[in-house]
Amino acid sequence: MANPLIKITDIKRNFVLGNEIVYVLKGIDLEINKGEYVALMGPSGSGKSTLMNLLGCLDTPTSGHYVLNGKDVSQMKDDELAGIRNKEIGFVFQTFNLLPRTTALDNVALPMIYAGYSKSERNARATEVLKQVNLADRMDHQPNQLSGGQRQRVAIARALVNKPSIILADEPTGNLDSKTSVEIMKLFGDIHAQGNTVILVTHEEDIAAYAHRVIRLRDGLIESDTTK
Repeated sequence: MANPLIKITDIKRNFVLGNEIVYVLKGIDLEINKGEYVALMGPSGSGKSTLMNLLGCLDTPTSGHYVLNGKDVSQMKDDELAGIRNKEIGFVFQTFNLLPRTTALDNVALPMIYAGYSKSERNARATEVLKQVNLADRMDHQPNQLSGGQRQRVAIARALVNKPSIILADEPTGNLDSKTSVEIMKLFGDIHAQGNTVILVTHEEDIAAYAHRVIRLRDGLIESDTTK
């Protein structure tokens, strides 16, 4: 068996609030292999957002180890983490996080600027992924000229543009109606079918049902881990 893409060992994350220490993650062990489609679930306060931030290298653990694609990222400094995020992780957020006065093409190409690609390379790759999410005819539109579903497709294209190891989606249908949600989840299914590793954070059972493995957190620990 090849090494897992993600290997988390006894991860703990505490936050200091005034004179109190809040123990959010209380010792998590987790492995995710390349090409998996995983949903991360749990009620408010379960630790799922904290775990997502750790998986996405937006935060580092208080203790324990996180090995991502063969690199131990648990003790990295901020600038090293920024490099890992840009190369290894494509983020999709509930609120889309698009630049408002920028075309869909330029929004999608943005991560490639930080990765040092030339403008022609950026535009060629951004065009390719916009076609992949069925937005070839909307490349010159700004976010306010697009529907919610189209904006989320732009965000998904941006997440794919650097060919990351992981697509990390946080409540990706949270701001969408049910019909558009189904379309977006079908798109995630297509992305997964092309060999991408997808990690979905959601509190909705019907959205989690699209994933092939569901990990449930409660009180800072993994309560269950089931694979279809």
